Amino acid sequence: MAKPSIPGSRIASRFGLSERVFAGPGAKKLIATIEDGLEAVERQLAEELRSTDRLVDATSRYLYEAGGKRVRPMLTMLSAQLGDGAIPAVIDAATALELTHLGSLYHDDVMDGADRRRGVASAHQVWGNSIAILTGDLLFSRASQIMARLGERAMALQADTFERLVLGQMHETVGAQPGDDPIEFYIQVLADKTGSLIAASAQAGAIFANADEAYREPLRVYGEKVGVAFQLLDDVIDLSADPAETGKVPGTDLRAGVPTMPYLLLAEDGGADARSLTERIDEGVDRIAAGEDPAILDEPLAALRDHEATARTRELALTWTREAIEALAPLPRGGVREALTRFAESLVDRSS
Repeated sequence: MAKPSIPGSRIASRFGLSERVFAGPGAKKLIATIEDGLEAVERQLAEELRSTDRLVDATSRYLYEAGGKRVRPMLTMLSAQLGDGAIPAVIDAATALELTHLGSLYHDDVMDGADRRRGVASAHQVWGNSIAILTGDLLFSRASQIMARLGERAMALQADTFERLVLGQMHETVGAQPGDDPIEFYIQVLADKTGSLIAASAQAGAIFANADEAYREPLRVYGEKVGVAFQLLDDVIDLSADPAETGKVPGTDLRAGVPTMPYLLLAEDGGADARSLTERIDEGVDRIAAGEDPAILDEPLAALRDHEATARTRELALTWTREAIEALAPLPRGGVREALTRFAESLVDRSS
């Protein structure tokens, strides 16, 4: 029987991480260790996504084979170096959390009406909403099966993380309610939808590699803050993204009526120009929802890209990045802490 194909996992091809993250003293040995762990995760992902059912095999492997940076497994491999390293339990946990992330992409694209993901047509564009949703469900199930093998602690981590993912998506769907601060509400959505899974991944390495328990909470805080910073910077990048690189049309979320931080800060601005631009964006969103060409928002979104609200979003992301790095203070000095710090700093470079 042929072995499942593996897209590849060398860190040099992932987000430029070899140069940006593993550049301190002792980095050569650390990067080799992390790469070995990531390749073990890739092999397990390929096995877990394989099915004798031809439809399930095709849909489950679709977004996996489209690529992905494997940021979450990398963080798990890093924090595992604070304990016994990439032992089998760590590989299992990293695989389960990456499957959870992958499953969430199928659901997100259906709910957001996204046309593309990772440079290819989104799964619901290929197979329809029902198959895409069921594929996501299947991946969540497989992630839970893996965590069940690791015991009650792993199942609790998986269940708590999954609950926050669902809450984040639910709150994003219904939007801020009367009495909610729109910006605080949005930050909480980001913490739940993105930060929770990155936090779980950062913790998992320490937990399942039997590292000192004192490291778990700092890693959780670090991961959640990195996740929020990551998404805030995505909001900035989204407005000026090159579709050839991202596989997405600039302003995808806003065109679908999903607020982002630049829009929220624009709406908060009391100036006449800001109000006018907000109204133009709102009008465009309504017209797109009624069936008009999404390109009608090209000019207003270009204006938002150049507005102070987008610069403020980047500054807010920098604040969350700094706080993430500060959370690492209880960790021992050395290669792991340096790499986690450099990873957080590398997020800033993405929007430069």
